[in-house]
Amino acid sequence: MNYTGFSYNIFSLGDAAITVDFGNYIDIDINKEVIARFNQLQQTPLPGMIEAVPAYSSLTVYYDVAAIRKLNPGLTAFETMQQLLEERLKQPILQKDGEERIIKIPVCYDTEFASDIQQLAAVKNISVEEVISFHTAKSYNVYMLGFLPGFAYMGEVDEKIATPRKSQPVNVAAGSVGIAGKQTGIYPLASPGGWQIIGRTPIKLFDAASLAPTLLRVGDLVQFYPIDKNEFEKIKIAEPQK
Repeated sequence: MNYTGFSYNIFSLGDAAITVDFGNYIDIDINKEVIARFNQLQQTPLPGMIEAVPAYSSLTVYYDVAAIRKLNPGLTAFETMQQLLEERLKQPILQKDGEERIIKIPVCYDTEFASDIQQLAAVKNISVEEVISFHTAKSYNVYMLGFLPGFAYMGEVDEKIATPRKSQPVNVAAGSVGIAGKQTGIYPLASPGGWQIIGRTPIKLFDAASLAPTLLRVGDLVQFYPIDKNEFEKIKIAEPQK
């Protein structure tokens, strides 16, 4: 099927969710399509829709089974949702490439906050300064949120610093900036994690008391810039506390 410009498959995800999958890989154009379709559903939800959840290259819609069955008693809830979703995918998106937010995030790459940066540099046969330079040289697209509230999966890092995740998770401090494969991300909360930690930001990524609890959202562009430990402490103190 191809109404969107991209091939996709639709399948059931349990008994109350349906997924549109555009392919299991990272692609900025596909991700923009996913985000645009997500925004489309946010503005005009499907009948019986509870919520929509975007990922790298797929979009999942959770729905009220009882409400959906009333729409067409002759079909299963999944069959009805599949029809509704396919009809929606036929509709054009007028502003697929909407204005992107650019979020600048300070990172302290000091070894006190970067437990894995020296090892990464050694494995890649580059200096720590080069790791920092490569990491801050690019803007990163926020492909999806997940794992933890406000955890943004971003990419893609330069091949020169791309590195596999750890074989076993370790305890990671809130604000830690890591790399896993070609992805980079920030731990919004203290948590076990397997990403290679190369720095830490003093910026708060998640605030449950806020009307907009996550700093980042899908479709944002993130630019990291380096700070020293003194700047880290100053920004941390200046951050509003609730």
